[in-house]
Amino acid sequence: MARDEAQAPPPGLEKRDWIAGLERGISVIEAFDDANPRLTASQAGQRTCMTRTAARRYLLTLQHMGYVASDGKLFWLTPRVLRLGQSYLESARLPRIVQPFLQRVSAGTHEIVYLSVMDGDEVVYIARNGPNRSMSTGYVLGARAPAQVTASGMLMLALRGDAELDSWLAAHELAVFTSHTIASKERMHLELMRIRAQGWALSEQQLDLNSRGIAVPLRDRRGELVGALNITMPMGHESSEDAVKRVLPVLRETAQAMRNLI
Repeated sequence: MARDEAQAPPPGLEKRDWIAGLERGISVIEAFDDANPRLTASQAGQRTCMTRTAARRYLLTLQHMGYVASDGKLFWLTPRVLRLGQSYLESARLPRIVQPFLQRVSAGTHEIVYLSVMDGDEVVYIARNGPNRSMSTGYVLGARAPAQVTASGMLMLALRGDAELDSWLAAHELAVFTSHTIASKERMHLELMRIRAQGWALSEQQLDLNSRGIAVPLRDRRGELVGALNITMPMGHESSEDAVKRVLPVLRETAQAMRNLI
C-alpha cells in the first residue's frame, strides 16, 4: 500500500531521507501482475491507494521512461522493466559466487539446481544451472513461487524463530494449489517443525502435480542464513526415498563448501 506524502515516513527512516514519490512509482509498477496485466489509471489508483489523477501522472511518467506502454486508456508494463531485475543479477555478489558450485551439483545429479532467497511471502530464484527441461518443472531466473509450497520456502520459514514463525502462520491464509497442498495451519506447523529438526526440506506435488523439490540451507561464514540450495525434478522417475538419497548429500556437501566464501 502506498503512503500519502503527508504521512510520516516508514519506521527507521528519517523524514529528510524518505522520497515518497519513489515509493509510489515503484508501487505502481508492482500493481501489475498476472491477474492484472493491463490497468486503467483508476484501477492502478485503487491498487496503490492513490487518486486516479495521481496514478495517471505516475503512469505517464513511467511511459515516458519506457517502463509502461498505453493505448490511451489501458497501461501495461514493457520489457524495459526487466532491466531492474537484471541490474540485481549483474551486480549482486551472491549469484556470481554460487554459479560454479551450482554447475557442479547439476553435473553430479543431472538435475536443475537453484539458489533461492525469501522476498516477503515468496521465494525468488536468483541463480540456476542444469539441463533444459519442460518449464512445468523448472523456473527461470527471477521467477517467484509461494514459500508455503516450495521446499526452499518451507525450509527458510522453518528456520525462522518461533515467534516470527507463529506470527507468519497467524497472519497468512494458506492457498491451495493441488490436492497435496498443505492447507491446515496446524499441519503446516508440524511439517515446519519436522523440517527444522532434520535440517532439510522435501516438497512434493504441492504447487504442481509433476514437481518435487529438495532443499538445504545456505549459510554464510557467521552461520547466518542467506538462502537455500534446492533441486527441482519431475515426479515419477524415482521414489521420494531414492531421490533424497541421491541428491541430498550433494546439496549438503555443496552448501558446506560454499560457507566460507559467503
